[in-house]
Amino acid sequence: MALEQLSEVVQRCQAVHGENFSPEDYGLFQSAGQMCIEQGDSAQVLSIIVDEKNKNIVRCMGWNLLGPLVQVLLKKEDKNLPHCSAILTYLLEVCSPKELLVGLLEQIEEAQSDVIAETITLLLKPLQIVLLKLGRKKASSVGMALSTLLNQVARLPVPGTAEQEVDDVFGLCHCLTALLVFVKPFVEEARENLQENKENELRTEILKFCMKSLHEPLLEVQLKDPDTLEKSPLRNFAAEILSILSSIGESLPDLLSHFLLRKRGVPGFLEEEVRYPKESLACLAHLLFVQHVSMETFPAVLSPEFVLQCNMEYIEFLLSRTEESRLEKGLELYEKSLVRVEDCSLPVDLLELKTFFSVPQHLVKVMTLCPAQRIRTKGLSVFQLSIDKFNTEAKYKFFRCMLKTSHHAGVEGYIIKNIKNQIDSALKPGNANVWFLGTHLLPLLRLVLCLPQGAETDLLHNLDRIMESLNLLRYLLIRDKEWKNETGIWTELYKIEDNYLKPLRTGLNMSKAHYEAELNSAKDSKKSSTGESKTPVCTVTVGDEKLPSMTPEMQIQVLQSALFTFDLMESVLARIEEITEAK
Repeated sequence: MALEQLSEVVQRCQAVHGENFSPEDYGLFQSAGQMCIEQGDSAQVLSIIVDEKNKNIVRCMGWNLLGPLVQVLLKKEDKNLPHCSAILTYLLEVCSPKELLVGLLEQIEEAQSDVIAETITLLLKPLQIVLLKLGRKKASSVGMALSTLLNQVARLPVPGTAEQEVDDVFGLCHCLTALLVFVKPFVEEARENLQENKENELRTEILKFCMKSLHEPLLEVQLKDPDTLEKSPLRNFAAEILSILSSIGESLPDLLSHFLLRKRGVPGFLEEEVRYPKESLACLAHLLFVQHVSMETFPAVLSPEFVLQCNMEYIEFLLSRTEESRLEKGLELYEKSLVRVEDCSLPVDLLELKTFFSVPQHLVKVMTLCPAQRIRTKGLSVFQLSIDKFNTEAKYKFFRCMLKTSHHAGVEGYIIKNIKNQIDSALKPGNANVWFLGTHLLPLLRLVLCLPQGAETDLLHNLDRIMESLNLLRYLLIRDKEWKNETGIWTELYKIEDNYLKPLRTGLNMSKAHYEAELNSAKDSKKSSTGESKTPVCTVTVGDEKLPSMTPEMQIQVLQSALFTFDLMESVLARIEEITEAK
């Protein structure tokens, strides 16, 4: 029945001149042709399609058969495959390239999630043939095709291990390899246009393709080391994208320094932001300096300090995100950028740059809030590495800034430990400096040796900071002899006693008394309860989340732990008081 309908509509249309077919003719041709292909009559459809008398009909209407043809070709049914393949080849030869382009992109856009990779690889060659037929005015069509393809590729899961990349179950690697073959003639044409100083809209579209590829999927990908995976489609794709950028006249060093050297007053600045997205350039920096992709093409004359400044913009972007993959790449890029810099060489002027202030703030969040312990640990090691690279004055001002802005007792404790190490170094023969001895050191010590709320400060919450500050003070009193007073601690001691030690002693006494009372109450409550010791007696809410309730035993354990902490704090404080009294 469908075959008869197709024959009838074709015979009727043979008498029509030009393209004056009615909407009814279009509808019947599409529905009947689709039904014939779906029912397995593709051989008969092929004979009708290739008949010279029907060439004009096919040229105008044939592209409507793309949908059913693609469905059969995806199913790979042996009986109909050769005929459907022949029909598609003929349509590519006869039909309007613009209509074919629309039809092919529709098939790619509408692909179901389980056949995205198969659809892309099936239609890339036909799509390339169609685009090449468009001649010099193909740039916008190439751009539309590349954008559509990358949007679909981004839906494919990214392999997490070398084994997954080799198996390529979801087809991402195969798609990316095929995509490089697809884009090659357009890259070559854009390169030739550049050499001949011709109008080069195609170059702009290729640039967009490269930037989008760097964002997705490459920013999501963790490339495997060549020793782990010798032939890596993902690494090859990344290398080819960087090679394409170079071939169309984009300098990798210029791209890297784009945000550092740009002039915000230049007209069209917003366009530049769109053309060179920060996430894409962050991926580029990671590929170059962490994965060493195409690093052999990067000039070695750029100083490590300049490269670090360039990368700080991208490090800030990556560390400001919450996704673990982004945080990991940000830490890796920061580490690799720092490793190349000589210890104690970064000048204090850098701290005036916005990124050198914001990156440590983001690092603090990573170290304290990231759920993944490996990332928190990595964050701490990179944080220390960054401190090691500053010169003495920069270290001093960095410590002062972090004590004022971190608002986290653990981080403040870590900074105080670093201050102690710098003082220890300065006190060694030949190492004296003006920043961690004498006049400059005292304002820093005042920031260290203080209680945020005086005697009412929450000692447990500020435990790390308080213990490190006490350890620093004890160290100074023992290490710096009173008659030398190189650090100035002895002339400052009376202020420290009034402003820090006495309030701390008062706070300790108050806290111990409170917790001892709570402990006695909890023990009495436990004794008085009959067989219900497991009943929750205390609930704690953090944010909007209620934490598990505490039983009497748990409550007693927590209170005892707090009292033990207070005893530890008191023992250090008592030792300091002994030293000061003896002096």
